[in-house]
Amino acid sequence: MSNLDDIDRQERRQILIRLENEHATLDKQVAEHSAASGIDQLALSRLKRRKLQLKDAIVRLKSSVLPDLPA
Repeated sequence: MSNLDDIDRQERRQILIRLENEHATLDKQVAEHSAASGIDQLALSRLKRRKLQLKDAIVRLKSSVLPDLPA
């Protein structure tokens, strides 16, 4: 494995951590909005959509960072 591969892997791990942190923050915001009276459904919907986008990105990134396991 070359140094370039190691750098790319490190960068992907850093991005993964950032995405996971953002996902956790959005999870808290969704819970707060859901519990609040006078819920703004549009804002809640946007938060949930962004959260799902992040989850998809996290799954894709994890598959590129983690080595394949033998069957």
